[in-house]
Amino acid sequence: MGTLKKPILNKAYNYLEATMSNVAEKKKTTLKPLADRVVAQRLESDETLKGGIIIPDSAKKKQEMAKVIAIGPGKVTDENKTIPIPVKIGDIIFMDKYSGQEITIDDEEFIIVKADDIIAIVE
Repeated sequence: MGTLKKPILNKAYNYLEATMSNVAEKKKTTLKPLADRVVAQRLESDETLKGGIIIPDSAKKKQEMAKVIAIGPGKVTDENKTIPIPVKIGDIIFMDKYSGQEITIDDEEFIIVKADDIIAIVE
């Protein structure tokens, strides 16, 4: 068996060190919605709600369910007053099926919807 030469070991070490520093530098992106917008993640059909309620696919055809990830400050009126958004982070919401803007960040899918497109909050 031969031994590895020192230059090969140095190259391997330098590569490993560079790879580890790239991983350490990678930060998770945060989303901060503006105005009356809400950032949410769609729930899969087999996910369970609070209290153990499972919503079947047939009940989800016309609306979409999502978990609220972030909320904007609210809608600003003509009188420069802010109307707060009636949901909080972690709420499960129903929203119009074709509403919102779908985005992908850090390999995760999100949807940004206006507060007016939220149909209901699951309690």
